Amino acid sequence: MFFRKNISQLTDEELLAHYTSSGNTEYFGVLYNRYIPLLYGLCLKYLKNEDQAQEAVMQLFEELMAKVQQYQISLFRPWLYRVAKNHCLQLLRKDKKEIVLDYTINIVESDEFLHLLSEEESQEEQWQALQHCLKRLSDEQRSCIIRFFLKEMSYADIAKQTGWTLSNIKSFIQNGKRNLKICIKEQQLL
Repeated sequence: MFFRKNISQLTDEELLAHYTSSGNTEYFGVLYNRYIPLLYGLCLKYLKNEDQAQEAVMQLFEELMAKVQQYQISLFRPWLYRVAKNHCLQLLRKDKKEIVLDYTINIVESDEFLHLLSEEESQEEQWQALQHCLKRLSDEQRSCIIRFFLKEMSYADIAKQTGWTLSNIKSFIQNGKRNLKICIKEQQLL
């Protein structure tokens, strides 16, 4: 029982290291279970079918147990996001469905935003820190950050709503992310 209580408190990277060194699947199971809701949402977004999304999440679990042994992964969450996204795209190609890509979105920005908040803090503390720091941004930066990350709008959709150019929107998002990162780090030090 002592083992089970401590395993859930390990960070993603610690769980991954324990799994790759020991081969104990319980470590990977705990790690993967943390991301099942996010993976399901991602798969549902691409596959547009609940049953296929559930099946993809199960397939990913089986594939990743072997795959993580082959790679040196420094940050698990963004790596998992990319692998899951690619898995969904492969399924769509296999079914010869049309894959709609929006080239106005820099996908790396989405991954980076996920790591602005510390995993050690509770969700309530994270939300409060984010709300506080959003208020400190310029109106343009705050508007673009909220639309892009929280409402999941594309650059083109933001441009239609605001009248700003795509380059201005990209600049507002990049500067807003930088300012949020600085502010959130300051909040975590308090």
